[in-house]
Amino acid sequence: MAGTDHYRRLTDLPARLPLFPLRGAILLPRAVLPLSVFEPRYLELLDDVMSGGRIIGIIQPERSETAEESPAGSDVALKPVGCAGRVTTYQELDDGRLMIALTGIARFAIEREQPTGKPYRQFAVDFRRFVGDLEQGAGEAELDRPALLAALKSYLEHRRLRADWNAIAQAPGEHLVNMLSIVSPFGPEEKQALLEAPDLKRRAEVLVALAEMDMASGQSGSGSRLQ
Repeated sequence: MAGTDHYRRLTDLPARLPLFPLRGAILLPRAVLPLSVFEPRYLELLDDVMSGGRIIGIIQPERSETAEESPAGSDVALKPVGCAGRVTTYQELDDGRLMIALTGIARFAIEREQPTGKPYRQFAVDFRRFVGDLEQGAGEAELDRPALLAALKSYLEHRRLRADWNAIAQAPGEHLVNMLSIVSPFGPEEKQALLEAPDLKRRAEVLVALAEMDMASGQSGSGSRLQ
């Protein structure tokens, strides 16, 4: 995908990353995550990265008693795995917010926190375990696409959601699985399981299993559209 396709080797990736902890949100390779940024610490983060490589890490905080979407403080434990993304769209709004889109590059494991004197957190990161993320379309041949689409159709009907089936039918397998993982309405722990799935085939299997569990719970939606 334009904006991230020049990251082909581990040496193309930074050894440390500023992190944006965000509960319930994940990023995956070559998928897009839109964000509305308004907290001063993350506005400063974006000011800093836009003058450089424009890469930040999206990661979830560990489960805790607090329900904060993005808890502050360097003592807040983070999940062990996140995903690096490049800022590929950037818009300043009149109210001071920034509307950005991050395009995923590759997942990483966090190592040591790096003191910076900044209000946001920065970590040394290791991409080696996820080097396969740099290969566009890796694992698409192993996908059980009919099973995935059948489960998706049943899930959307159960949730009374509409979808653009022409777009879904034409979407490459990697894009379909990763974008469904990002926009799915599952909780933080389920999202983390999708993020940490070792390959595309396993991620699709986790998606199907989560959809089936959700349907078995008897809950239904209110009727809207899956974007």
